[in-house]
Amino acid sequence: MTAPLEFGLDTFGDVTRDAAGAMLPHAQVIRNVVDEAVLADELGLDFIGLGEHHRADFAISSPETVLAAIAARTKRIHLGSAVTVLSSDDPIRVFQRFATLDALSNGRAEVILGRGSFTESFPLFGFDLRKYEELFEEKLDLFAALLSQNPVSWEGKLRPPLRDQLVYPPVEHGTLKTWIGVGGSPQSVVRAAHYDLPLMLAIIGGDPARFAPFVDLHHRAAKEFGRAAQPIGVHSPGYVAETDDEAREQLWPDYKAMRDRIGKERGWPPMGRDEFVNEVEHGSLYAGSPETVARKIARTAKTLGIARFQLKYSAGPLPHEKLMKSIELYGRKVVPMVKEMLAA
Repeated sequence: MTAPLEFGLDTFGDVTRDAAGAMLPHAQVIRNVVDEAVLADELGLDFIGLGEHHRADFAISSPETVLAAIAARTKRIHLGSAVTVLSSDDPIRVFQRFATLDALSNGRAEVILGRGSFTESFPLFGFDLRKYEELFEEKLDLFAALLSQNPVSWEGKLRPPLRDQLVYPPVEHGTLKTWIGVGGSPQSVVRAAHYDLPLMLAIIGGDPARFAPFVDLHHRAAKEFGRAAQPIGVHSPGYVAETDDEAREQLWPDYKAMRDRIGKERGWPPMGRDEFVNEVEHGSLYAGSPETVARKIARTAKTLGIARFQLKYSAGPLPHEKLMKSIELYGRKVVPMVKEMLAA
């Protein structure tokens, strides 16, 4: 019997506007994110993920700290990163921080490990961006060794070896749930299967069905490694309003502002309205009325056979009040509709 689809939310803590249109301070944005997570818990959603960034337009640089505050105000929702940039961090410290979060939340901590599509953390913490791949591969190998919670003996090229080293605090029950976040690399898909870890696909543009070969690759790789296939999830942006027109009109200016700001750094042309509409209607932007968003999530779930869908509900300076409304519609209307569609 197939397990029921889990429903989550993601945010990078985008810096948002106040009622007068002025940009909020980072501190207020962080407090607002905690309130958004509390609402998600009250609505019965399964997961809240916080991204790690080190730049002016995103407020969250330390997801675990914010997640600990959320843990104190919630009861059942699982708490994780989206993603933790392991390449520019220390695997032991990452494990310790999330094991601590797991203790504070009574077993609700998860971590999604990735290389990161933003690279500000590399110069900030003194890492050579030319070793982007090597850093992630070696640090993931060490992190995977820590998950057994047995004494670790490990050796790599970029740090001194470990000999029969225990890491504290241990996870109280079972192991720390660890996902590998993947944006489009077949090597990362195989790597997740190699370490017997779940896969989180970051699908932020284009038809979600184009990721079906990655799902197939993950299943085939797991079989070749002699393991059962681990769960696969999808993270995609979206916004829910009462009607399709309302969702598009509210989201468009702020989504464009975010997309153009990042696009300018990466050499992309400004986003046109036609491109935006195409992503809403045919791509990976889940924006619209509850029924429209539900149909799109259900279609993706059926096409890719996923175990979890995570909606990145924040997009540029879209105000906190609108985000709260979108979260409420997602939890109260979209989720029940998707469940009915998948059960039919």
